[in-house]
Formats: sequence, C-alpha cells, structure tokens
Amino acid sequence: MEKIYTAVVTATGGRDGHVKSSDGILNMDLHKPREMGGQGGATNPEQLFAAAWGACYLGALNAVAQNDGVDVSEASVDVQVSFNKDGNAFTLSADLDVHIPGVPPEEAQKLVEKAHRACPYSKATRGNIEARVTAV
Repeated sequence: MEKIYTAVVTATGGRDGHVKSSDGILNMDLHKPREMGGQGGATNPEQLFAAAWGACYLGALNAVAQNDGVDVSEASVDVQVSFNKDGNAFTLSADLDVHIPGVPPEEAQKLVEKAHRACPYSKATRGNIEARVTAV
C-alpha cells in the first residue's frame, strides 16, 4: 500500500473540546449535542464523520458512474450518522440517501451499491457498523 496523503488532526477535550489540523484549515470547537446532554451550538464527531463520508462517497460514485458512462455531476448524498446505545455499549450507525437526478431508480440503486463497495469510508466501516445506502 502506498500512502498518498495523510491528514493530521489534534483533538483535545473530547466531545466538548477542540480539533485542529496540522495546516490550520480545520480549527474548531466541539460540543456534545443537546440530545446527548450537552450544550450544542458547535459541531460534533458524528457531523464531521458524516461530512467526510459523504464527500468521499460522492468521489467513489463519480468514479464508478464514469466507468459506466453515466453522468452523476448533479448527485448529492444526505448522510445520517447516529450515535446509539446498545446495552452497556455505544455504537454508530449510518444511512446514506443518494440523490442522482435524471437516472432511473433501478440504475441509480446499482450505482449507489457499486459506489458503496468502492468508497474507502464505506470499506472502513463495512462489518463494523450498520450502514444502509439507498438511491432516493
């Protein structure tokens, strides 16, 4: 495996803390959401993970669609990352709702599933968290 790029981010303070990338572009406070007993008003790990997964997923969708000769330039994905309690443990789950304008539903679902197999974030989470990917 050849490393192409490595992101370096320093996190301090946990869910009510701060994250900063080594280049300073990412530099923000984190707050636990109100639903989890926090003050809210700032981003949180689940939002950051959803944003990263969505962006990566669309890159994979573009790649697989290009191979199939399908234009997905207007596609978008709504990523919902949930923090769940499972007995005495906590887990994540995710739903990716993919919008591909102008592509018939059956073809869109096939592309969505191909992209899910190709996306590095989807690969990293496969078998580790419950994830649903649907063309909508």
